[in-house]
Amino acid sequence: MELFETIRRDRRTDPAVSVRELAVRHGVHRRTVRQALASALPPPRKEYPTRARPAIDPWREIIDGWLIGDQDVPRKQRHTARRVWQRLLAEHGARVAEVTVSRYVAARRVEIGLVDREVFVPQVHAPGAEAEVDFGEFETGLAGSPVKVWMFVMRLSHSGRAFHVAYGTQAQEAFLQGHVEAFNHFGGVPALIRYDNLKPAVIRVLKGRDRVESDRFIALRSHYGFDSFFCIPGKGGAHEKGGVEGEIGRFRRRHLVPVPTVACLAELNNLIAAGDAADDSRVITGHAATIGAEFAGEAASLMSLPVEAFDAAVSEQRRVDHRSRVSIRQNHYSVPARYVARRLTVRFTATTVTIHDGGKVVAAHERAIGRYQQVLSLDHYLEVLTRKPGAMPGATALAQARASGMFTPSHQRYWDATRRALGDARGTKALIEVLLAHRTLPHACLIEAMDAAATSGILSPEVVIIDARRRATDTTVHPAPVAPELLRYDRPAPTLSGYDALLTHRKALP
Repeated sequence: MELFETIRRDRRTDPAVSVRELAVRHGVHRRTVRQALASALPPPRKEYPTRARPAIDPWREIIDGWLIGDQDVPRKQRHTARRVWQRLLAEHGARVAEVTVSRYVAARRVEIGLVDREVFVPQVHAPGAEAEVDFGEFETGLAGSPVKVWMFVMRLSHSGRAFHVAYGTQAQEAFLQGHVEAFNHFGGVPALIRYDNLKPAVIRVLKGRDRVESDRFIALRSHYGFDSFFCIPGKGGAHEKGGVEGEIGRFRRRHLVPVPTVACLAELNNLIAAGDAADDSRVITGHAATIGAEFAGEAASLMSLPVEAFDAAVSEQRRVDHRSRVSIRQNHYSVPARYVARRLTVRFTATTVTIHDGGKVVAAHERAIGRYQQVLSLDHYLEVLTRKPGAMPGATALAQARASGMFTPSHQRYWDATRRALGDARGTKALIEVLLAHRTLPHACLIEAMDAAATSGILSPEVVIIDARRRATDTTVHPAPVAPELLRYDRPAPTLSGYDALLTHRKALP
């Protein structure tokens, strides 16, 4: 089209130019020049007759019969293109290439309607009416090690606003906690939420869309007042919540490539929250405004949050093993050694684990990521180490305390000094006595006292504890400044000068 326009423009500019010269100038045949001068529209392309297929044409009816007959047999026992080619060679003596047969079979299946072409119906979503929920997984570098984490996603169908949060698990506690955090993020609750058949919500899939739901999911739904919709199992169900299915992949490619490297899960979620904030300026294809602008209009249509948030923690009874640990989801968490062999109540969320003895919290830990991990507190083993000081150097709890910074270089210097002066056993017991004092004295004061003891050579733990207690109570009280408007109430300090004058006058009397 552009070539024809250029040729016609040259002729209008210079009517004397010949067809031959135009053909040379534009590098085309003279016939093309005459066509351009005759009409601004290029002639339609020449239609060629269907080429003969001498290799496959003799076998078309046989192949079509096999393909049509496949409609009445189980799907897993239908002809593949290779099987069609093999039968042609073995049963009919055909001389035809496999690629020729495979191309014909692929085209023919579409022509005779053996390949379903799914048609999707466009949908409209009222503000605040619907949301979709799903989990996605991705890799991250966490504290120097590659781990797999799961991302909970809730996406509002009207505005496309989505909330993402990463957890170390996709179990029920993460599913429930994700809902609570998403509702708080949106500032409201959508009227209906679409799910696939996630195990935290569905115990058993029944006929049609009937489901046996978990009690905790029913409690969550009742607390916030939304309705649930479960998609059909398999690939067809994914199309019923295609918004969140596509959102997981888009967010992962947009904000998690390259693979993020973080120190902890909280830092990773800060990175994800920054990605959510950046997406507010994104415009979804077919929408007239940004996600942030459309959500601002949708927020008023969401149902209001209840006064109290839903308690997403899972509560279970666990027996403390002989290593003073309780097991949660194939990970172990320490408790004080005096609770060995007892059954305690464990409340855990996707990020925390708290262990209770009745109404008293006896241990609290961050939730471990992965399996077969140990989260141990050195303080829980101090009474045992007092009796077994030889177990201290190789204790897993000590290694974790060093890694977390709780066992500082000051502790190590004091320990080295006491072992040199008192021997390994007595030196270790002296350190443990100081470590026990951390339960009642400020950490910084004990650190200063240990440094002073290691410098002076006075290594007795009693002296260290007395010094730390002195540092904790030796504070200088500074008077608080008086506001200028209160100065008018100042009165001079009382004096005894008048009384002294009376005494002087009395002595002067005869």
